[in-house]
Amino acid sequence: MSKIYDFINSCNSFFILTINGDFPAGRPFGAIMEKDGCLYVATHDGNNVHRQLRDNGNIQIIAKKDNSREWLRVTGIADECDDTALKQAMLNECPILLKRYSSASDKHFLLFKISVLTAEFM
Repeated sequence: MSKIYDFINSCNSFFILTINGDFPAGRPFGAIMEKDGCLYVATHDGNNVHRQLRDNGNIQIIAKKDNSREWLRVTGIADECDDTALKQAMLNECPILLKRYSSASDKHFLLFKISVLTAEFM
């Protein structure tokens, strides 16, 4: 798993694709964490991504290194995680999130665990 995390983390940003009804929906993200063989991403409860992940946990993560043709596609299943200790670990790993969330117990701070099914490096 560390190879996947290291690649994504080396990119300035990555894209998360979710299912929005009959169509895919993609948006840029910038914070990711690896813990116990799973990836974690955070989002806010005021946007569509959390609703889409709650409705259908199928997810893809696309990351591309700047000034390179190297990229990665991860397919997985996202499950909401309400573990305050994991949320705190995410804040520690990605302190940029502290600009949006006051603490791990912030009611708007949502964490999703990504169980990786496949990873394609190109």
